[in-house]
Amino acid sequence: MPGVAVAATLVIHSKHLMTMQPLTHLGSALLRTLRDHLRPLIAYHLFFTLLASALLLPAITWVIRGLLAQLNRTVVTNDELIALLFSPLGLIGMLVGLGFTFLIIYWQQAGMLQVAVRPRDNHYRLALEALWLSTRRLPALAGLVFLQVGTHLLLLAPFMAALAWLYSVWLSGIDPYYLQRVRPPALWYFIACALPLIAVWIWAASWLYLRWLLALPLVALENCPPWLALKRSVSLTQGWRRSIGAAVLLLLVIIISLPFLATLLFDRLFTPMLWWLPEHSAVLIPAMLAYLIGYVLLTLTITFVGIATNALLSACLYMQLAHHEPRPAPPATDANAGKLAWAVELSVFIFAGLQAWWILNSFEIRDNVAVIAHRGSSIVAPENTLAAVDQALIDGADYVEIDVRLSTDQQVMLYHDRSLARLTGDNREFDDLTREQLSQYDIGSWFGDAFQNETIPGLDEALSLVRGKAGLMIDMKPSPGQEQALADAVIDTLNAESDLRYRCWATQQSAFDGYTACGFPNALLATRVATMSPSLLTHIHERAPALRVTLLAQLILPGTLDRREFDALGLRHNRITEGEIRLARLYGYEIHAWTVNSSARMSTLIDLGVDAIITDYPDRLTALIHDRRELSDGALMLVKLRNWLRQ
Repeated sequence: MPGVAVAATLVIHSKHLMTMQPLTHLGSALLRTLRDHLRPLIAYHLFFTLLASALLLPAITWVIRGLLAQLNRTVVTNDELIALLFSPLGLIGMLVGLGFTFLIIYWQQAGMLQVAVRPRDNHYRLALEALWLSTRRLPALAGLVFLQVGTHLLLLAPFMAALAWLYSVWLSGIDPYYLQRVRPPALWYFIACALPLIAVWIWAASWLYLRWLLALPLVALENCPPWLALKRSVSLTQGWRRSIGAAVLLLLVIIISLPFLATLLFDRLFTPMLWWLPEHSAVLIPAMLAYLIGYVLLTLTITFVGIATNALLSACLYMQLAHHEPRPAPPATDANAGKLAWAVELSVFIFAGLQAWWILNSFEIRDNVAVIAHRGSSIVAPENTLAAVDQALIDGADYVEIDVRLSTDQQVMLYHDRSLARLTGDNREFDDLTREQLSQYDIGSWFGDAFQNETIPGLDEALSLVRGKAGLMIDMKPSPGQEQALADAVIDTLNAESDLRYRCWATQQSAFDGYTACGFPNALLATRVATMSPSLLTHIHERAPALRVTLLAQLILPGTLDRREFDALGLRHNRITEGEIRLARLYGYEIHAWTVNSSARMSTLIDLGVDAIITDYPDRLTALIHDRRELSDGALMLVKLRNWLRQ
């Protein structure tokens, strides 16, 4: 009996070594498979991309927009987004969106698997066959997506519920902005409790992903039903989790890092070379065009290699674990690319050239951007104080952004938070106090001794300070149920300011004296108001048609916002895209970026086409605009090229 046990152990160990050997050479097998099937993979990628761009993505976008419209949510704040994700309708919408996304990915990957394991003598015929075969497997692929995505969401649900419970225990009732700026002990207690939960979920999700790694090849190549494919994948990957995990992790790191490395290469190596060229259009324009063509081609190549490598990893693992073959068989030596080969691949170069030409022509010699000081110059002086407003005027701001709230006696006061805790240490709610009580608080000492006894000012005081020097952008921060009351109070204050200015103008000798001493006569025309409530837009326009309104947004669900109801859209700077700029030009409103403090990011947003930048450093933005205006057209074009690359 001991001899039998030893013999059995040796057999098992020898089998383990035999199957371990292919996995140790997984990288070389992957590279050889990519080399052997490169041209049919390129052809398939081009055909699928054309199909997806022309039909799939527009259709899916239309469906998702229709579903999102049913949510009856337009501008979503962070709190609203969390509530939406936890709602039944939000979970269904997330499931549908994820389902469509993964279905397209699986469809594309299934076709590449067909190319890898079914070699043919004609590369482009093989690509078309793979597209047809993967399309026929769409119902099974949809079932696989449903099972995998659904299971991962079910796995996520208890962890999300636990996080929601922890949030209610530690952070419920605390102002989110207070959490962000002060970071009280309760926030760290929440993070300390949440991190182990997140780590466990990541481990469980990764384990499940690795165990199901071969389900897609089984469905795509063996017509295996989705449920059986998942079970068989679990069986095949039994005992190989570390090896497979290491390979997948390495692949993901490479795929993710390649775009950054390519951009870094162009930014650090090739872009500086352009500055050495003479500023003559006959030299500079062709050089920039060649630069852009090279970058577009490299980007297309990296995208293709990332997608193809991910598919071929599954193919190699499938052949090694399911068929004990090191990799898919190479095509026959007499295989040819077919008559369409050169034409199809030449189209890639034509596309790159057209894309580069379009990018180059999109650069405008335009630097007309408004400088908006966020809560005044809030890096130099305490936010939302007269000292901060005055400093913003010194720093050259076109507008001074301030936050306003209503006191309990319906006075419009400058303050951001719901409670007084962050700036004063008093936990009372702002709207429980009168103007006289609020004016007793010192909100400058926390910033520095130089600002001791700086008090909470009223909107009327801020308007008086900026007369003839700049405009105000009034960000309304209403308490629940006070949205219209705050808007009405702001409008009444602006009308009272207009009366003061008209009376001031009546005493002046000239228009110049009138403007410098009294400001623009109609305060409504010289001021902007901002809100995060789309429902308030109609009310403001009815009360004060001349008043320009900025809608502030954390997140806009596609297809849910009427873009004709506001004069400007204020977006977090990392949410601004070329698509948002195009929509703004189409509907005739401005784009305001907030809150931008990096000079490099300011320059990028200027070239992207924003109309205003909200910043804590108005002096920095003012200096940047001045420096850019001193550049020649050629130098400015090179700056725009570098900023485009950094997007």
